[in-house]
Amino acid sequence: MMAEEDQLQDQPEDQPEDGKAGDQAPRAAAPSGRGLEAVYDIPVELCTVLGKSSIKVSDLLKLEKGTVMELDSRIGEPVELYCNNQLVARGELQVVDDRLAVTMTEIIKSSLTKV
Repeated sequence: MMAEEDQLQDQPEDQPEDGKAGDQAPRAAAPSGRGLEAVYDIPVELCTVLGKSSIKVSDLLKLEKGTVMELDSRIGEPVELYCNNQLVARGELQVVDDRLAVTMTEIIKSSLTKV
């Protein structure tokens, strides 16, 4: 019984007793190693710029529901990802199960992040 208790104490709190991670999503390690657990569940806005288009003001005023705007991007071309309006990554525009998706190709290191 004592050996079993020691074994349970050595496991991380978020890991089940059987040692398998289960269905939990992996979390990135905090840069300092500890203390950031409180911010893991804070929502942030993630935004991807799918493309751009230029039109005249007169055409802008004619837009209505159902109008199709052609963009300058194509599937497989690079796109930028923003987190709370700050560039954090670049990727390629993809289609997965008839939905748009982004495959990450580059993570942008912030000049504010200290190593």
